[in-house]
Amino acid sequence: MESERIETLVIGGGQAGLSVGYHLAKRGRPFLILDANQRIGDSWRQRWDSLRLFTPARWDSLDGMPFPAPSQSFPTKDAMADYLESYAAHFRLPVRNGMRVERLFRDGGKYIAATRTRTFIADHVVVAMSSFQTPRVPAFGAELRADIVQLHSRDYKNPSQLRDGGVLIVGAGNSGAEIAMDLASRHRIWMAGRDTGEIPFRINSLAARLILQRLVFRVVFHRVLTVGTALGRKARVVELTKGGPLIRTRSKDLAAAGVARVPRVVGAQHGLPLLEDGQTIDAANIVWCSGFSSGFSWIDLPIFDASERPNQDRGVVPAEPGLYFVGLKFLYAFSSTMIHGVGRDAGRIAAVIDSRVRAGYSMNAPRDVERENAIA
Repeated sequence: MESERIETLVIGGGQAGLSVGYHLAKRGRPFLILDANQRIGDSWRQRWDSLRLFTPARWDSLDGMPFPAPSQSFPTKDAMADYLESYAAHFRLPVRNGMRVERLFRDGGKYIAATRTRTFIADHVVVAMSSFQTPRVPAFGAELRADIVQLHSRDYKNPSQLRDGGVLIVGAGNSGAEIAMDLASRHRIWMAGRDTGEIPFRINSLAARLILQRLVFRVVFHRVLTVGTALGRKARVVELTKGGPLIRTRSKDLAAAGVARVPRVVGAQHGLPLLEDGQTIDAANIVWCSGFSSGFSWIDLPIFDASERPNQDRGVVPAEPGLYFVGLKFLYAFSSTMIHGVGRDAGRIAAVIDSRVRAGYSMNAPRDVERENAIA
């Protein structure tokens, strides 16, 4: 198998990986981006047909290139995909598509990333992927009646995939609420799960456009709710374990569309989904908006905690100098997985890599934590 040597390898060619590439390029550092998809932006193209971003276009730009849409419009998923493709082309970012990393490990002082056809040897590796990789469906899904159509939100595209009859949406976060609204005109809908709350204003209202969007997205989500504040650390625990608030769809919208809120699904009984209050739902369809696992089993390094989350400090892995993460949920702030927030995390990681290279970094050398924490 052929091998290739690179200073920094970025794994993932979505908004996180492209942001890292942009900031590495600005600093003159050589790098390569690997992406498993056949085309830049495919992770967006593959989502459900009616999906629009939860944030207006003014907050959907990566560093260095405005999003080409009216500032208060909500871009479609295909528009976002095309923007990412244009971004990579505009900045001539070296992305290789169709390259899925099957194993990442360390061999002495170098990292080895193995794909099916080639290995890459790197001093630094940035895992630039979100926390939403492997769909999570409860094991009791296999105990449900065979005639119930079951889809995970990752695989849901449009109402034509479902059979006639009611739909149980399992999960009451943003994805669950959006899919419920997409289906409500054609099906009876139950939405199961804990109320995750909602931002306290309509995202497209006049007040939001003039004041509240900036207050929430640029101040609260970006600067207040960070790992550096007590409020942010508390919010991080909630976000990682229970999910964030609804941003566009509101509880009043769901109620007006006829979506019935029901308790959590806890198991199966007589082939039907069982709620925690003891009732069963005779649904013809189930859409599992039950989240994702990290999908990092291919990383063959001892860096994960009991919840399979990487032990990292603002994206820098203390136990593996030279290994970094960007794109994870609440990596540094609530905005870390939002388009407008990922650039700050990417910029910091690029700065740490540049600083280490210029200082004659060795993988076995101790970290200068104080200096790294001072890098914006």
